Amino acid sequence: MTTSARTVADEKVSATLTFDVPAATVFAVLADPTTHAAIDGTGWVQEPLDRAPLTEVGQIFRMAMYHANHPDGDYKVVNKVHAIDAPRAIAWLTGQQKDDGDLEFGGWIWRYDLAPLGPASTEVTLTYDWSAVPRYIRERGIQFPPFGPEHLINSLRHLAELAAAPRQRATS
Repeated sequence: MTTSARTVADEKVSATLTFDVPAATVFAVLADPTTHAAIDGTGWVQEPLDRAPLTEVGQIFRMAMYHANHPDGDYKVVNKVHAIDAPRAIAWLTGQQKDDGDLEFGGWIWRYDLAPLGPASTEVTLTYDWSAVPRYIRERGIQFPPFGPEHLINSLRHLAELAAAPRQRATS
C-alpha cells in the first residue's frame, strides 16, 4: 500500500491498496450508503439517513455524523454523487443543508478509483480532494485535510474487509 504526499499545488491526498476481490464487488459496497459507517477510517460517520444505492450523478444521500470538536457533536451531512462509472469510479461532494433548506457543498470530494487487475483482483485508490474549497470556508480555520493520513489507509482496509466478506442480505 502506498500513500501520496499532500502538496499545496494539488491539495489532495490519496492512498492505494490492492484487494483480492473483483471490482464489481468493491463497487457494490461503495455504492451502498449503509456500508459507509463501517468503511470510515475516522469513526465520524455514524449511520445512513438515506439507504438507496448510489446510481447516478446528482443523487443526494445523507449521513448522521459525530465529531467531538463539532459545535453540536452530532450533526448531519448531505452528499451529492459527483461521478459514477460502475465498476471503475465513484465520487461525492460533502456539504450541509442550510436552515432555509438549500444545500451547500464545501468544495471537498471523496473519490474511489477502481482498476481491475484480473477477474478477482482490484487496485483501489481513495482520494480526498479539497482544491475547490472556497476562501470563506478556509478562513473559518478548518484544517485541510481534517484527518491524518492513516484515515485513508484505515478506510481502504475496512473497505477490503467488507468487500471480501460474504454479503448478508436482509430477509423481510
